Amino acid sequence: MAEEQSTSAESQKSATTEEPVTEQATSTSTAADAAKQATDQAQAKPDPAAEALAALKQKSADMEDKYLRAEAEIQNMQTRFEKEQATLIKYDGQQLAKDVLPVIDNLERALAVDADDQAAQSLKKGVQMTYDHLQDALKRNNITEIGALGEKFDPTKHQAVQTVPASDDQPAETVAQVLQKGYLLKDRVLRPAMVVVAQ
Repeated sequence: MAEEQSTSAESQKSATTEEPVTEQATSTSTAADAAKQATDQAQAKPDPAAEALAALKQKSADMEDKYLRAEAEIQNMQTRFEKEQATLIKYDGQQLAKDVLPVIDNLERALAVDADDQAAQSLKKGVQMTYDHLQDALKRNNITEIGALGEKFDPTKHQAVQTVPASDDQPAETVAQVLQKGYLLKDRVLRPAMVVVAQ
């Protein structure tokens, strides 16, 4: 009987000693759970102010990107406009010059006709004066004749309408005859020269 009492006393003692350890472990576990729960809640419910700030930053970046793109596009348009304007100014009067070229051709044909009597010679003199004034006006406006006869054939300035066999006097790939004069406006071809090329 005494043995039973001592055994029960020992078990009570050991139970008493183990109890605080279990309580301590439980309290530590509860604290960890609480911290984890708080972290989960913080992750699950982000700060509205932080969200609003992030949204504003994104909006600001988008607006800045749009602004930079628009500014670049405006600069490109301005550059293109300036180039077009410079080209228009440089080649101002191109259409008028093209329309005047047939008049020059007709005056040259009139001057090529022989004048036998006094009246015809007087008429030819008037045609020559008109032709000279017109040529002078073209030169003042940077319209010049394209050199062709005897020169090497250049497809950018000459239009070959016929070929003739090459000879010692007329080497191959050179202009043998000019059928219609060509003209330049500064560095742009107004009308290519119609030529016969030696082959």
